[in-house]
Amino acid sequence: MLLEVKALHGAYGESKVLHGLDFVVEEGGVTALLGANGAGKTTTLRAISGMIKVEGEITFAGKRIDGMATEAIAKLGIAHVPDGRGTFMELTVEENLRLGSYTRNDRAGIAADLAKMFELFPKLKERYHQQAGTLSGGEQQMLAIARALLLRPRLLLLDEPSFGLAPLIVREIFATLDEIVKATKVSILVVEQNASLALAIADRAYLLETGRFVMSGAAEDIRKDETLRRSYLGY
Repeated sequence: MLLEVKALHGAYGESKVLHGLDFVVEEGGVTALLGANGAGKTTTLRAISGMIKVEGEITFAGKRIDGMATEAIAKLGIAHVPDGRGTFMELTVEENLRLGSYTRNDRAGIAADLAKMFELFPKLKERYHQQAGTLSGGEQQMLAIARALLLRPRLLLLDEPSFGLAPLIVREIFATLDEIVKATKVSILVVEQNASLALAIADRAYLLETGRFVMSGAAEDIRKDETLRRSYLGY
């Protein structure tokens, strides 16, 4: 098990958001966290990344990480692409990507990984010297994902990768996520409101409602359960 979370509680100040979550992320697959706005999906990712105060246990690759600093968690192999993408708008595509590899000193490995990113996201090669703030929303999302992957993480946390993007671009990005798992062996924990797309690429899914899980299981089983989809996922 790559990531194991037990009895996770999370809060912003006095406002409690997560209420005793238990879940796992297996090595080399895609796990989806689904739910409406305000369910606690983004907070769960922030808890894993050490960005909020938590209670409970978070174990990554056999090591307890709850209570660790965000930078230390990232160095262990967890990359986080936040909602809003976190792109450095004033920097070029090249400069953004180099920031992704700042903790590495293997120049040959970085060059090889950069070439791999250009295979996955050809538009980034075309825009290599362009200012990131001039990219389309879809291109900025591609850049954010590529930058995170240049850390060579074992776990990639993705927060609402479809947000604000045209349906065609969303389908393109989700198809690429499937390729990423196969090409890099990274595990992905994705938070997504577009449940249909997320379930199509996920192995396992958890459904959050007001900080508690109301359902979990194989993504394929949830996708096929029409009553569950209509009741909780709205499609």
